[in-house]
Amino acid sequence: LSFMMENLTKPVIFTGSQLPIGLLRTDGRENLITSIEIAAARENEAPVVPEVCIYFDNKLTRGNRTTKMSAEHFDAFSSPNYPPLAEAGLHLKFNYNHIKYPKEAKKLIVHKTFDNNVAILKLFPGINRNFVQAVMRTEGLRALIIETFGSGNAPTYRWFLDDIKGFIRDGGIIFNVTQCHGGSVEMGLYETSREMLAAGVVSGKDITSEASVTKLMHLLGKYKNNKDVLKHLSKSLSGEMS
Repeated sequence: LSFMMENLTKPVIFTGSQLPIGLLRTDGRENLITSIEIAAARENEAPVVPEVCIYFDNKLTRGNRTTKMSAEHFDAFSSPNYPPLAEAGLHLKFNYNHIKYPKEAKKLIVHKTFDNNVAILKLFPGINRNFVQAVMRTEGLRALIIETFGSGNAPTYRWFLDDIKGFIRDGGIIFNVTQCHGGSVEMGLYETSREMLAAGVVSGKDITSEASVTKLMHLLGKYKNNKDVLKHLSKSLSGEMS
């Protein structure tokens, strides 16, 4: 939604519960009540948090910076690369310096066209060429997110680099995103990522895998020319990357 709603000036807060709201120990009631309170919070006649957010277990986080970490615990969501926008205790404490405020009031633009010809390739030790090529040769595929090791590293097999170059040469886009929950891709830091950088692979920096998928779907739906997609892919559109 953060990519769909350009020039957003109002809070959009997602919440839920790990236990159904009808159960005695549910976390749903507190999550819902505090979400409403945050959404209604105003200062100087303006919303305090004009962003797409997730509220869970006493923390408000930016939606496109957040990933689900647990199916078991109440603190199910985490924003490892960006601080919470607010924290709830006896009082609501807003982290104003980390909230994204519009520089000027503009008309809301809702982008409804998304292109889902995007795939994720998660690297693993021993990955073979047949598997990689099966993904890259998916009919209609326009962009591939590669989940790499550490700070953006990948196998140095000659065939792997050749297939990356071939995919890009044939009009595809490759986005390098780390498998790690925290930290950032730094292409060129180690030899294993230098050739990927030279081939035209785009660094995802500290973006989450979830945000990388929706960002690419949004950009591919908005622009038909790869040059326009690439121009915006490495930039922060809605605070999703540093």
